[in-house]
Amino acid sequence: MNTGQRSRNTRLATVLMVVSTILVGLMAGLFFAFDVSVMPGLAAGDEQTYVTAMRGFNKAIDGNPLFGTAFVLALLVAAASAVVEYRAGRRGTALWVGAAAAAYLVVLVLTFAVNIPLNNELADAGAVADMRDFSIVEKFKTTWVTTNIVRTLLCTAALTALARALVLYGRATPAEES
Repeated sequence: MNTGQRSRNTRLATVLMVVSTILVGLMAGLFFAFDVSVMPGLAAGDEQTYVTAMRGFNKAIDGNPLFGTAFVLALLVAAASAVVEYRAGRRGTALWVGAAAAAYLVVLVLTFAVNIPLNNELADAGAVADMRDFSIVEKFKTTWVTTNIVRTLLCTAALTALARALVLYGRATPAEES
């Protein structure tokens, strides 16, 4: 590989790793904000307010292409970064980035398997003024909240792995990396 090609590959690797770190950090921050402020705040109020607010949050997130792009790109960019690092011979860095991608993949699976179906159930529960059965709120206070805590922990683990990868990347050459 010539020097110009190596330089382009290094720039690509740097961009991918930094972008994946930022995206995963944004998702960790979003989930954390729900854990420590939004959900406890809603739980302190009445059920009608809880349903109305959660519907509003879900609508704002679902209808926001910036969120959807960041949510999915966090995985794609991390996976691409792991491949680039592996091909460049930086196996230790690739392992940490791959671990971050794997943790974030579990976040996506949990979101699509648990949180989104509950969001949809809440959306389909009818007009808040007509609701008599608020058992969906209990599902949110237990299942949705617990799953969100797990998503926060997984995103934080992914962010930690990406930080470690950045440290290794910054000081390594393919022959020296550990």
